[in-house]
Amino acid sequence: MKKLFFAAAVLCVTAFSSTAVNAQTKFLRFGLKGGANLGKLDGKGYKDGFNLGYHLGGFAQVNLTKGFGVQGELIFSSTKTKTTSDFSEVYNPDNLNDPENNNKKISLNYLSIPILANFSLGSPRIKLQVGPQFSALVSDKNVFKGANDAFNGGDISGVAGLWIQLPIVNISARYILGFTDVKNVSDVTNSGNWKNQAIQLGVGVTL
Repeated sequence: MKKLFFAAAVLCVTAFSSTAVNAQTKFLRFGLKGGANLGKLDGKGYKDGFNLGYHLGGFAQVNLTKGFGVQGELIFSSTKTKTTSDFSEVYNPDNLNDPENNNKKISLNYLSIPILANFSLGSPRIKLQVGPQFSALVSDKNVFKGANDAFNGGDISGVAGLWIQLPIVNISARYILGFTDVKNVSDVTNSGNWKNQAIQLGVGVTL
């Protein structure tokens, strides 16, 4: 009888512990993600169309209810944009070390913090994501210094997309629309706004 009671107690404790761990895992999840950036800069002096870049980072999910949660991320993203022949009317191309300004590619590297609301779409594995994103322009050598004098150091954007949570693997697709004029007015001729846009396609691992 004692052995049977002991075995039953062990099974109960094991089951309870497993349930608690699973509940904790579902409530709070961490992971890594990365993928492609298709970005462009809207404004005079820049070519229309998206250019290929990349992004890398990590995330934390807090699932408050079965159908709603919050996700925060820390993402490094790099996007290239190309200038047009009239770019010199907006900004001195000598400052970009390209006097002829022939399809000059400019790399915009940002350290971004999206804060997203997750809404389940009929299944906890498929989520609609919406929310703001706060970004700081960084250089390749020093993450605390702006990459180019032509650009402001920060950007505020809106994010909307989908998140698919498979066992361990996650897949994401989102559209990012910049709200901030990233032109540095003190260095650039005031001839309209410069605003970032991007499509992000990512894959990652949920721990």
